[in-house]
Amino acid sequence: MNRILEANKLSVTYNGGFMALNAVSFYVDECEIVAFVGMNGAGKSTALKAVCGLAPINGGSISAFGQQINGLSVDKLVAKGLTLVPEGRRIFSTMSVLENIEMGAFTVVDKEGTVVKKRKEKVYNLFPILFDRKRQVAGTLSGGEQQMLAIGRALMLEPRLLLLDEPSVGLSPNYVEKVFEKLIEINKLGTSILLVEQNVKAALQICHRGYMFESGLITYRGTAEFLQNNERLKSLFLGR
Repeated sequence: MNRILEANKLSVTYNGGFMALNAVSFYVDECEIVAFVGMNGAGKSTALKAVCGLAPINGGSISAFGQQINGLSVDKLVAKGLTLVPEGRRIFSTMSVLENIEMGAFTVVDKEGTVVKKRKEKVYNLFPILFDRKRQVAGTLSGGEQQMLAIGRALMLEPRLLLLDEPSVGLSPNYVEKVFEKLIEINKLGTSILLVEQNVKAALQICHRGYMFESGLITYRGTAEFLQNNERLKSLFLGR
């Protein structure tokens, strides 16, 4: 199986000397869904930001598709096939749904317009509600619909690795289920997924493997089944 992403002994220290990550190592293989789980402040979002170049590392290395990506600019990371759906969705709330989706392909060179058209069709096939609401102002969508829009916008770049930061935050249980079902579908279409998620139960239901973060360290790692049966995770997150 091809290795999509690998971090080796990754460390991040913020101003004031606070160590947000302490020599953590993790990887994502082709066609996997991998989850980072843990409490607020555990380091999981920092790890994701380090991969995206949004949190400067001061130790260790990160490689994607067999090449080191430490210090690469965001546009170069996107060109390599990494795309982030940030926490809070960050849609363009005053623009229409269609305009938001088209902004996802802003960097795509497509003189004939055929590439963008095909990608929009793929997004609409995944999220029919976005087609129905394409003329609607994005800020008037429900939270769940906005999350679908943020994912759809990211998919316009046709990423090989889709990174998601807390996609369930602020969503109703019904929309959490809908969004996570779509992540399974996206993965089956060939996109690897790295998911940062506080909703541990939902994340472990869809991921192949996971990592538990605590105080800047990875304390447990393994298959979804292994983590679901882990006594500490059960006591902290899974309602035992």
